[in-house]
Amino acid sequence: MQTFISKRLSVLLAGLMLGSISLRAQSTGAPNIDETYNEKIKEYTTDKRFLPASVLNLPNDPKVPSPRTHFGQIIGTPGIIHRTPEIYAYYKKLMESSPNITIQQVSTTEEGRPIQLVAIGSEESMKRLDHYKKQLALLADPRKVGTQDIEKILGDTKLVYYLNGGLHSPEMGSPEMLMELAYRLVTSQTPEIKTIRDNIIVIINPVSEPDGWDKQVDWYYRYFKARKVYDDGFPDSPPYWGKYVFHDNNRDGLQISQSLTKAMYKIFYEWHPTASLDLHESVPLLYISTGTGPYNETIDPITIGEWQTMANHDMASLAAQGLPGVFTWAFYDGWYPGYALWISNNHNAVGRFYETFGNSGANTYLRDLSEDKYAGDPVTAKEWYRPDPATEKVYWSYRNNINYMEAGVLASLTYGATNSRMLLKNFYQKGLNNIRKGTEETPRAFVIPKNQRDPAMAVYLVNQLRAQAIEVHKAESGKNQGDYVVLLNQPYRNLAVSLLTKQNYPKEAKFPPYDDIAWTLGYLYGVDVKAEDSINYVTSDLKMIRDDVKYAGNINGEGTDYVLNYKGQNNVLPALLWMKTQGKQAKAIVLDTKTTISGSKDTLAAGAVVFKGLTTDQSKKLATQFGLDLQATKGDLTGAGVPLRQHEVSLPRVAIYHSWLYTQDEGWARYTFEQRGIPYTSINKDHLKAGELRKRFDVILIPRIYGSATTFIHEIDSKFGPLPYTKTAEFPSHGFPDATNDITGGPGFAGVENLKKFVEAGGVLVTLDNSSKMIAETGITLDLEAVSAPTLFHPGSVVQVKNRKPESPIMYGFPETFSIFRGNSPLLQTKKFNRDMMLMQYGTKLLKDEEEYKGAIMGMPDKKPAKEKASTPKKEDPYVLSGMVRNEQTIIGHGGIFNVPVGSGRLIAFTFDPLHRYLNHHDAPLLWNVLINWNHLDTPASPATAETTTQPATKTGGED
Repeated sequence: MQTFISKRLSVLLAGLMLGSISLRAQSTGAPNIDETYNEKIKEYTTDKRFLPASVLNLPNDPKVPSPRTHFGQIIGTPGIIHRTPEIYAYYKKLMESSPNITIQQVSTTEEGRPIQLVAIGSEESMKRLDHYKKQLALLADPRKVGTQDIEKILGDTKLVYYLNGGLHSPEMGSPEMLMELAYRLVTSQTPEIKTIRDNIIVIINPVSEPDGWDKQVDWYYRYFKARKVYDDGFPDSPPYWGKYVFHDNNRDGLQISQSLTKAMYKIFYEWHPTASLDLHESVPLLYISTGTGPYNETIDPITIGEWQTMANHDMASLAAQGLPGVFTWAFYDGWYPGYALWISNNHNAVGRFYETFGNSGANTYLRDLSEDKYAGDPVTAKEWYRPDPATEKVYWSYRNNINYMEAGVLASLTYGATNSRMLLKNFYQKGLNNIRKGTEETPRAFVIPKNQRDPAMAVYLVNQLRAQAIEVHKAESGKNQGDYVVLLNQPYRNLAVSLLTKQNYPKEAKFPPYDDIAWTLGYLYGVDVKAEDSINYVTSDLKMIRDDVKYAGNINGEGTDYVLNYKGQNNVLPALLWMKTQGKQAKAIVLDTKTTISGSKDTLAAGAVVFKGLTTDQSKKLATQFGLDLQATKGDLTGAGVPLRQHEVSLPRVAIYHSWLYTQDEGWARYTFEQRGIPYTSINKDHLKAGELRKRFDVILIPRIYGSATTFIHEIDSKFGPLPYTKTAEFPSHGFPDATNDITGGPGFAGVENLKKFVEAGGVLVTLDNSSKMIAETGITLDLEAVSAPTLFHPGSVVQVKNRKPESPIMYGFPETFSIFRGNSPLLQTKKFNRDMMLMQYGTKLLKDEEEYKGAIMGMPDKKPAKEKASTPKKEDPYVLSGMVRNEQTIIGHGGIFNVPVGSGRLIAFTFDPLHRYLNHHDAPLLWNVLINWNHLDTPASPATAETTTQPATKTGGED
């Protein structure tokens, strides 16, 4: 009886709430309510508890087309999803019908699709958009405000709230929901919507990943719409989203490498949105971001307070509408600054995100939540951060997802509209706080000295800082002429500190980090950056850099041969590829011997490169275009009677392998190769099964693929096949960037055997990160074994490693100890008698089985122990340079790179990823060394030193 009464009371209260909203809408003179739309929303919502009042009563405006009148169905109709041309066409129709909305193209994707931006506000706001942009730019840099009345500026500024939809392609609610939201914001006359429209400007990126969205919509109609069960192992998305990047398109905020990321930065710098909300789907039923912590060390406390306040406001608003399953805190952490939403957080605005519950399309499924846990608690448990949990099973529809997302966004926009002055003032205050800290606290500046192992990467760092709107000066005169200086009395001081200092992730953090925990750009780029507590430059010597800078290499000396002191410069391989186009006479020689050039104080380590057969103009172009410092010489490089080991560079035919199950890191590899101008052929399981690999390729690269040997062999379960990924008239977005008639089945055992034959026939197989373990498990080599380290926890951090084989061409250019970036990757090892295969190790201390035995040996004469001189124990070098590693003793001494003979060829196995997200550029030359020296990997260098002669130095070229 009690249950019956409770249900009746709930229905009565819901009816009263909806009735009051309807009466209020009518009393304010709103257009008629679209009752058909109302009824369809109710029909497609599976439970009245999933039906918030704020999404009902959509107006039926006679002048402005609703989604129903435009498309013929309401948003959230089962089985109906729209492609980007349809979505953009609807916004264009709204703009043609209403003065409250505009749409403009911001950018273009890698595949040529437009990225559009929608702006919504009152008629008065839309007429003054340029004015408000200028006002917000003023607040973004308090130095420009000067003595002006800040209160007056705040009173004449509109808050801009940015909504980002469709970043992750299988999360298919937001691009559809945002169309309905836009119509509501443009047409509704309820007090709540009028407050939003009058007080703030809403900008919407309807589909921030258009390439992936159209592929996903095609995938839905081609395969997923017919699925009756959600969790049956069938792939919920196509193998590609963007041309290069899959899920990591939300991890590109530091690199700014992809078109969609560049578009979001462009939007931010033009509009300076004070608040942003990124719309995702992965967590039942709605998660509102705050994170468990630890929070980023450099984020302003105001922002942290805004996260909490805004999340709790939204939770309370949704609770008032009876929505169960809404929670905060227990998902994500708040540490890594490379997400799309952190464009805002890094630049003194407030960035937030939602995770609603999606079905990867417009189907309805019975979903089981019984195993879902966040921060250790079941998602069905009632907690302080989840006051009204969902049941263990929910019957979940597309419209349910739309309801939750739209109700949440409306709550967020309402908060922005009713608290806009405070948020604007916070935005301004955070800039002031940055400037004050840069003036009063240390460090006061960062210096990028002119002398660098790879000057081209130093200017790359300068350009990346500028892309983040961090101001950089150059010393144009004085004793430190040529240095780059980041003065910290600027609005984005905290971001500069975040990017240029080490990260100190706490070991005692209760929950594992959500992503990488270190990103110190000096380490990742191989650039020396110095934090200075005082500014040792005369102000008049410093000039603000207004445009991207480029390093033009120098040529010293005279002669027809040009020697490069190789230190792992990133542009050497591109330079060698360019040289191949300059005529048959042009060639390059790698010196496999430490070399002293007569007349020079410098000793060239093994790996120096000699360019021969270039004209004077060609050599200048090589130095200038690739930022390489060269020593011209007339010597024959065979002096002092010591044979000079050397080999001519013969660049390989390279293939990059991808699995159809996981294309994430293969995409980053392709992107990196293309940025460096390195040609390659993309291959897949079909090529492995076809065989004859050695006839076509010299090197095959297998980037990181998650899983085991079984995953590598079989990929997507063949029980789902055949699944063509081909371009057709009906599904035009498929078949790119690669195609196959069936993505299921994998290369099989025959494909693995053909890969082994490739290596045995003299090919070089390069495996990165987890792929090294997968290939070892297939039996292509028996010399590598997995190492069990169950207590090791190694989230993405910068760590110190040791060069065990400086005579190996793979290690050329790197000193005895240096840093690399490593995440939670499997460990491999060889038997002790094969340790010569280990080229690089983690940490500087040897494994226990390699330590020298100093005890007695039975059967041999006793030795009197040598009298040891008293000495201070050597302090061990730190392993972690930035980030955190738990139980690091379990990895120190183990191998980072292995050179394993297999027949006539080689397996080069990395147990980390030197191409991680186009971030760790310092590590990439370890891979470039393999390509440069692919047919010379088994030849040790001589320890001898050779000498040659040069003419007196002259200089051409320089920096610009």
